[in-house]
Amino acid sequence: MPELRWSPQPGEITFDAIRASGPGGQNVNKVSNAVHLRFDIRASSLPEAVKARLLTWPDQRISSDGIVVIKAQDARSLERNRADAIARLIELVQAAAHVPKVRRATRPTYGSQQRRLAGKAKRGAVKAGRSRRDDV
Repeated sequence: MPELRWSPQPGEITFDAIRASGPGGQNVNKVSNAVHLRFDIRASSLPEAVKARLLTWPDQRISSDGIVVIKAQDARSLERNRADAIARLIELVQAAAHVPKVRRATRPTYGSQQRRLAGKAKRGAVKAGRSRRDDV
């Protein structure tokens, strides 16, 4: 499956400006620079297969009713935190869109079995040669 090229539509995400936690002095107490991004998976424009994978995705940012909540507070400006939140949402969707290749069990070849057994026999001979035999 090719990589999913997707970006959220303007009506699909909502932002709430909140006060950031952590250090920052007076700026933390005055300015709401952190962002809560909310994205409803069920009402989105994503393909149905990606929606189904996202809804069963084991991520604490996805609520039981299918809403993704991402908190971004690393930058000091609201715009950079919004951009960071959108980038993290896209990254989450890309990860859910990737379907791992199914692994099929195979048997080792006859030659590889013989090489393995020959290596074990050689190693056993080396160890047997280390023993001290005084019963001559």
